[in-house]
Amino acid sequence: ALQTYQTDPDMRKMLTQLYFYIMPVFNVDGYHFSWTNDRFWRKTRSKNMRFHCHGVDANRNWKVKWCDEGASFHPCDDTYCGPFPESEPEVKAVAHFLRKHRKQIKAYLSFHAYAQMLLYPYSYKYATIPNFNCVESAAYNAVNALQSAYGVRYRYGPASSTLYVSSGSSMDWAYKNGIPYAFAFELRDTGHFGFLLPETLINPTCTETMLAVKNITLHLLKKCH
Repeated sequence: ALQTYQTDPDMRKMLTQLYFYIMPVFNVDGYHFSWTNDRFWRKTRSKNMRFHCHGVDANRNWKVKWCDEGASFHPCDDTYCGPFPESEPEVKAVAHFLRKHRKQIKAYLSFHAYAQMLLYPYSYKYATIPNFNCVESAAYNAVNALQSAYGVRYRYGPASSTLYVSSGSSMDWAYKNGIPYAFAFELRDTGHFGFLLPETLINPTCTETMLAVKNITLHLLKKCH
């Protein structure tokens, strides 16, 4: 974004008219643990003395239909929702930041792997969001922009019907707290490499995803209601 500010009129427009808050890694301790101990670790690293299991699924720990369908009450499960909403310091910190700025924030984008999907609310139920037309058209244009780079196809739609039902997600929380555009990317691929995406595919994934992000951002500036 910074390198193309001078040469790309769209990027210049975006960075002139909007603030971007970027968090490279949400689950810092869990990410570190995935490098040192367990490559497929997904939870946080908080301790549970009773069960001697570590961690909470940070994307099941938000206060929106917390620990309902698609989440687990058992501390040893990968989708453990935690002892209470925002029990994890990572989730609590981001929720606090979003609450503090929610009147100014127009979009919340969350990045995950894998499945090649662009998802929007709701995750926790099968229902149509009030601003469906705006969000649906933004998603449609974003996946087309993404595909223009390397021909990679993404599915898009409500998370519950496109992927699966899950409760306590950050995307649903952001939307329910007044952020009108809330999306979750599930990056490459569709299962051939899965979570072990080869290093050679990381840059292309970043390049095409950035096209989608730019497209969503420009859509915001058009003020679709």
